[in-house]
Amino acid sequence: MSTRGLFALRAPLPRTTSLALGFVMPALVLAAWCVASYGGLAPADFLPSPTEVIRGTLQLFLQYDLLEAILVSTRRIALAFLLASAVALPLGILMGAFTPVNRLFEPIVSPLRYMPISAFIPLLILWFGIYEKQKIAFLFLGVFVYLLPVVVTAIRAVPEEYVQTALTLGASRGQVIRTVLLPAAAPEIFDSFRVMNAISWTYVILAEAVNPEHGLGYMVELARTHQKASWSFAGLLVIGGIGLLTDFLIMTVSRLLFRWREASS
Repeated sequence: MSTRGLFALRAPLPRTTSLALGFVMPALVLAAWCVASYGGLAPADFLPSPTEVIRGTLQLFLQYDLLEAILVSTRRIALAFLLASAVALPLGILMGAFTPVNRLFEPIVSPLRYMPISAFIPLLILWFGIYEKQKIAFLFLGVFVYLLPVVVTAIRAVPEEYVQTALTLGASRGQVIRTVLLPAAAPEIFDSFRVMNAISWTYVILAEAVNPEHGLGYMVELARTHQKASWSFAGLLVIGGIGLLTDFLIMTVSRLLFRWREASS
């Protein structure tokens, strides 16, 4: 492929070219990391070498049960995500389908998007204590405030002619929601789960920073108290790897559920 064709605006890339380009920046970052750490350009307590990070990761797995911490954090995220979806999906569908419902809830829900979620920690501690409920509530709030407007927007973005055609054919309002609005909005809503997944893994450390006894937040606190930069890097790599894995799983499920969208595109 020529350079002109390679940089054409919004043009698709051949699969091999796309895969090759995807490895360029990670390889450059790894090379710079190796040069800086192994070459002595940065002290070990500031930038540990890849070897030290691998050793630190093994230490966390073997000596401090990192696997259990991963499972604990994953369970908290999954539970909070299910609870947020159970509230945001039906409420978002009603807000998107019925303007009076939207006008009723929008003045309360809209400001939440502009409030830093971390500011709610003192209130959540007051209401739920410093144990499991507080962590689940924090993650729930972090997902809910972003998922709800996505659902509303996806429902309202369904072309009006679809709705009017269904009503003309005799469908009730409930049937229009079930057979027109939901199927048309489902791909966009499901795609937003990838963003919610990223938000959850971003917030989980903050949620577990309060009384860090278990989970990945505890591992981050452990690295801080022991002043182990290699453990901090290990935690970041583990969280990033889990995030990429779960993102891939969500994307794969989306492709399986909405094959018609892939075919049409």
